[in-house]
Amino acid sequence: MIGGLEVSNRLIVESKNDKFFIQAMVKYLNISNVDILEIKVTENDYLDLDGLSVVSLERELKTIEADAQKSYINKVGIILDADDSYLKNLHKINEALAKVFPNNQKIEKINYFTAIHSISFEDPIQIACYFVNVSGIGELEKLLKEIKAKDSTYADCLGSWQVCLQQNGKNPVSSKDFDKFWISNYLRFDTCSNRDKKQSERKCSMSGFSYVMTEKLDIWNFEHPALNELKEFLKLFD
Repeated sequence: MIGGLEVSNRLIVESKNDKFFIQAMVKYLNISNVDILEIKVTENDYLDLDGLSVVSLERELKTIEADAQKSYINKVGIILDADDSYLKNLHKINEALAKVFPNNQKIEKINYFTAIHSISFEDPIQIACYFVNVSGIGELEKLLKEIKAKDSTYADCLGSWQVCLQQNGKNPVSSKDFDKFWISNYLRFDTCSNRDKKQSERKCSMSGFSYVMTEKLDIWNFEHPALNELKEFLKLFD
């Protein structure tokens, strides 16, 4: 408590599945007092090719601004996909920040806090961002593919399917779509127990990712080096 107000930190993530993954990471790192909010997209929001609406991000920041008047929010983290270039999404974050909190310094680097001032709250909020990636690009599915911990024969054989498409004059699917397809097969065929197969949609698919990230954590390697940067970021909120 500070001045009678409860202290809390916030993490804004891009989607519901990102939220389930980050919740598992936060629990694994034994970090407490962090609320995780996914960006809610309405049918009127404009989505660019990377699927991110600046307006929807603004809306989450405005919610935090309002909450800061009722509780002491110390730190805010924004976690988005890197996609093909994290710089584009960094620009979107700064665009949203400039509209909600004008006349503040831009975020220049990941994993570093920038103080954000507002007349709505007495003390500045520290804001930082991180972009989910593998070797600088990608999104959640690419990272999950990297940290898989079980045999992935069914999913790996999709590589031959890509070759088959090319041999038959068809364009292979994009890297992003391939990673999504790979994860779907890994969940459905490589890591789904005989018992879970009876409820595969709920327990062995991305639509059941909440179950996967609470009941099947052993299919991921949380000590994989690909998670080191993300862990460093999350520890900023401990």
